[in-house]
Amino acid sequence: MAITTEDIKKLREATGAGILDCRTALQDANGDFNKALDFLREKGLAKAAKRSSRNASEGVVELYTHGNGRVGVMVEVNVETDFVGRSASFRELAHELALQIAATSPEYIKEEDIPQSVLDKEVQIARAKAKEDGKPEAIIPKIVDGTIEKFKNEVVLLRQPYIRNEEITVQQLINQKVVALGENVVVRRFARWALGETTAEEE
Repeated sequence: MAITTEDIKKLREATGAGILDCRTALQDANGDFNKALDFLREKGLAKAAKRSSRNASEGVVELYTHGNGRVGVMVEVNVETDFVGRSASFRELAHELALQIAATSPEYIKEEDIPQSVLDKEVQIARAKAKEDGKPEAIIPKIVDGTIEKFKNEVVLLRQPYIRNEEITVQQLINQKVVALGENVVVRRFARWALGETTAEEE
């Protein structure tokens, strides 16, 4: 099957991989776009995993306000070198992460950041609700597991569906950039404020 320039361009936009990688993936997949996409995502994950141990201390603190200043976000995103930290592609990623945080109000960066006490409370609530709904005792643990996974997908930034393409998570978006930039990318910290919102310290 003939591989068109349009196919290569589309695949490159979806994965952030190089032109040659996109062409090879499409050829190996006999022109099947979805197969080529899966292959490049897996390859990207492997490359991203290799780079994740590398030190990232350069980068940017991205500031974003929305709705005439009603919502404000500050996010620190790190890379390995100042050169990449100043690149348009990296700056675009930092901006996208700020938009994501403004739109979805995550509470944590990684799953590991959720305190055990918070998870225990969510398990308790999910179990009580399942019992209240009259669910059989045997399936309650599965219901609780599903509820906790959904909770994590909502409150953990890296697990959230990316607002511009819900077929990928924020972590997968970052992985694509890791492959394209050739450097480790780390979301270090973020803060989100909404006008009139009460903070935990004020409660």
